[in-house]
Amino acid sequence: MSEGLSQQDGTPAKVNFRPGYIAVEGPIGVGKTTLAHKLADSFHYPILLEPAAENPFLENFYREGRKHALPTQLFFLLHRAQQVASLRRDDLLPPSVISDFLIEKDRLFANINLDQAEFDLYEQIYESLSLEAPAPDLVIYLQAPVNILLDRIRKRGIAAEQQIDSDYLLTLSKAYTEFFHFYDSAPILIVNAAEVDFGTNDLHYEALLEHVHNMSGRRQYFNPHPTLI
Repeated sequence: MSEGLSQQDGTPAKVNFRPGYIAVEGPIGVGKTTLAHKLADSFHYPILLEPAAENPFLENFYREGRKHALPTQLFFLLHRAQQVASLRRDDLLPPSVISDFLIEKDRLFANINLDQAEFDLYEQIYESLSLEAPAPDLVIYLQAPVNILLDRIRKRGIAAEQQIDSDYLLTLSKAYTEFFHFYDSAPILIVNAAEVDFGTNDLHYEALLEHVHNMSGRRQYFNPHPTLI
């Protein structure tokens, strides 16, 4: 919700936007899960996270590539379908939740990772699940260059991810850019996350949070410089 009534002197009151359902998105290594945890703490909302650690096929996919792509993708799809169902248990009460994914991103990854026959099968399963996720009140889309994504992946040291190369991240980043260029299902805040640390730098995080609370319109950009916040 937002508050934008006029004050007694006739000037507009400061906008105070409090989204109920926030989805944080972006390519691997950009920091979406870290930010999702911070937002969940700030808003006192439950959190929905991607089940990367639980996916038994993911490490083999990163290590050996396409031959493990289909089971990897289907595991994510079925798990995300369960999470979407949990959001729709009571359609009369909009969800108050923070997630580090959009259900639509599943198809984005499938399109990159699967060959045509696998993708056709994936699409049949996707359609049979009748996924109808509620639209977020706000999507925060984090962007960063491939070299920074790679550096962050290396530093966080998750063994399965160390096989990810720059070509895959570049393809993924381009797919995200195209997806969000046309995305209009919810308001979107596009954030340049290249030089900021929302996990450990409170000034960086508070600057983002203020931008969220003053969000208006369908699309805004947040391009912070670390020396200015």
